[in-house]
Amino acid sequence: MEYQHYSIRKVLDSVVSGEIRIPAFQRGFVWEMDRVAYLLDSIYKGYPFGSLLFWRTRQQLTTERNLGTFTLPKPQVDYPIDYVLDGQQRLTSIFTVFQTELTGEANPDWADVYFDLEATGNPQDSFFVAIPEGNECDKNRYFPMNVLFDSVKYRAATEHLRPEQTALIDKLQEKFKEVAIPIQLLKSEDRSIVAIVFERINHLGVALDTLQLLSAWTWSEDFDLLEKFRELRDELSDFGFAGVGDDADLVLSCVAGILTGEPGAEKLLGLNGADVRAQFTTVENGIRGAIDFLRTQLKVVHLKLLPYPSMLVPLAVFFAEPDGKEVVYGGPINRSIKRWFWRTCFSARYASQTRKTTINDIEQMRRLKTGQPSTFDNIEVTVDPSFFRSSFRIGAAATKTFVLLLANNDPQSLLSGKNIDLDKVLQRYNRSEFHHIYPRAYLRDMGVVDANINVLGNFCFISAAENKSIGRKRPSAYVTELVGQDEARVTTLASAFCLASDFNDDYDSFLTARCGRLAEFATRLSI
Repeated sequence: MEYQHYSIRKVLDSVVSGEIRIPAFQRGFVWEMDRVAYLLDSIYKGYPFGSLLFWRTRQQLTTERNLGTFTLPKPQVDYPIDYVLDGQQRLTSIFTVFQTELTGEANPDWADVYFDLEATGNPQDSFFVAIPEGNECDKNRYFPMNVLFDSVKYRAATEHLRPEQTALIDKLQEKFKEVAIPIQLLKSEDRSIVAIVFERINHLGVALDTLQLLSAWTWSEDFDLLEKFRELRDELSDFGFAGVGDDADLVLSCVAGILTGEPGAEKLLGLNGADVRAQFTTVENGIRGAIDFLRTQLKVVHLKLLPYPSMLVPLAVFFAEPDGKEVVYGGPINRSIKRWFWRTCFSARYASQTRKTTINDIEQMRRLKTGQPSTFDNIEVTVDPSFFRSSFRIGAAATKTFVLLLANNDPQSLLSGKNIDLDKVLQRYNRSEFHHIYPRAYLRDMGVVDANINVLGNFCFISAAENKSIGRKRPSAYVTELVGQDEARVTTLASAFCLASDFNDDYDSFLTARCGRLAEFATRLSI
């Protein structure tokens, strides 16, 4: 990374010459005029206002964005191009206020910025105000900033001022001509590096739309391909793919995994759009097949239930086939994939080194699919009962794994004995669908601390309505309200990994016994 300082004049000249440009994956100008005025005030007072980050390259992008309302001129021959990765709003503000050479489109939201000659100089108050065109403006009080770098207009704008006012404005002009804008220059022709840098500096702001990045860099001639991506994402919205950001990047990682053997949207930057389009039905079939397998074989009815979303990528690779061709596999492979799923979840393999793990699983999944020797499901894991003494936290990978384990035991309602509508309950997947078997209020009354109450082993599928009927009753009291008698009750309790003898008001013995049963079931799923 190289560091430089630009004067405002150099910034203006660089934009007009076509050297500074805006990549299409940047969002448009969104600042309100008060922020523009405060930016000028910070510059005037010498307050820090942040650096600009440019990507310097000799490759011009196929599609670009205007700078605010200004269509940028073509770059001069042999000029290196500086694409703005960070600081576009500040750059657009400075250029629009001071430039005098380009004519932009009409913008009803823009207002000219003026220096208030009667401002008090209070550190909290701004010397600058934005006044929309057409509003009455006292020329003896408000000096237009858009003449500061135009000598002819500057002289005309100062002619009527008193000597002391002219002196103040001269100092104002001098300050803005001398200001040094800090610039960071990223010099690289590796677009994947640039994509990573842009994503990281924007991850707390507007999400990176990688599809638009792809269109700007390599696929601009294939907009129908981008539309196919969006259509696929919309089609899968019920499973949790919608909008931009993480979900969109997961779809792109699946595409990259299928076509290149490695995950990550950045892998697609080196592919030709036409080639991707030609294989897109294979991609669609792979993702659809993976989702269908998760739904039907493992009860994962929504992406938010998948403990580690990247697990979708190797599954999509397995099911990827062109139209008219289907992946044919028997019971041993079906069991192998399930075994991989559960062992991966309980071992938390995807919690770290996700990329390395995904690449390995893609390769092993392909070997499994083609009948070659594979270590796909050779994952060492021992499910200890202590796993189920971790906290129940919606969104945590361990909690999602636990919920899926419950779902794969055909759970029934403890009060009615009816089969739980897993599609409905799991699609919602929120705290109101799960409650304590030993009521929290009861345990608190017994002096048990929350850290020992809110553990996985004390939760099951209990709706808010059912939980309300149980209230703070002791288990030995509310067990009489549970469904049926004898065999019916035994079956219903077993679906929640419970026995009637667990409801004896001895929380420690209940928790030990149930965590043991959960661990045994998890071990059976992993064999």
